[in-house]
Amino acid sequence: MHILAEMKLIECPRDAMQGIEEFIPTKVKIEYINSLLEVGFDTIDFGSFVSPKAIPQMRDTAEVLKGLNIDGSKTHLLAIVANLRGAHDAVSHEPIKYLGYPFSVSETFQKRNTNASIDESLKRVEEIQKLAKENNRILVVYLSMAFGNPYGDHWHPDIVAEWTYRLANELEIEVISLADTIGVSNPENISGLFNTVIPEFEQLEIGAHLHTTPDTWKEKVSAVVASGCERIDGAIKGFGGCPMADDELTGNMATENIISFLKEENRETGLNEDKFNEALMKSNEVFLVSH
Repeated sequence: MHILAEMKLIECPRDAMQGIEEFIPTKVKIEYINSLLEVGFDTIDFGSFVSPKAIPQMRDTAEVLKGLNIDGSKTHLLAIVANLRGAHDAVSHEPIKYLGYPFSVSETFQKRNTNASIDESLKRVEEIQKLAKENNRILVVYLSMAFGNPYGDHWHPDIVAEWTYRLANELEIEVISLADTIGVSNPENISGLFNTVIPEFEQLEIGAHLHTTPDTWKEKVSAVVASGCERIDGAIKGFGGCPMADDELTGNMATENIISFLKEENRETGLNEDKFNEALMKSNEVFLVSH
């Protein structure tokens, strides 16, 4: 009998907060992320070291980090970086285990998101990977626009598979998350893509970062789980989305929905439900403050 692994749940308060125009006070961010650290998530995507002009909401990431209670927590911290300078900033902080880099299979979106072409971006990944290895960190590459392209660039699952191959084999990337930046994924392309790349890249940890509308989340999570993916990103109540994309109608995958689905499937999450419910309540304060 095949024993199913515990699903790795990645909570993404950074993604939930980053597009909000009104600045969320640093103290509020710290209290919220500290509540998430008690839940038992595998990883928290807590902040980013990017230009404050690009993402002003994340300008206090280093300050937030100083206030986090990481002692005794089994949860790892992930910070998003967009270039080598940001990566240097991130690795200077000992508690950060993962660096996340958004690599797009869409030339248009890559320029829009990181102000670099795909070729320039690949060079950045190479430099950041070298730095991460030298500092005993792990680079997570998010393949954005993995499920479709609204900008007119050619898209095909084989393109995603090809980039997965290059990142894994040429640059020795260990974790790749297939990202649906604008909510165009559906059960068919989710199943098709994960059933293609997971068996082909057994040495890789392949994750799902999906955006969704409230009425399509379940079919998407179901397709992810059925395809054998064992790493999935969420954000409490589905807050957030990418401020660099045209996705006003699509938010993040709501963590509470992911958890309820996994419970229906009798999958282990390793979470403390009481602490999760406390964090769920606290999210109301955080996002009310921000509007």
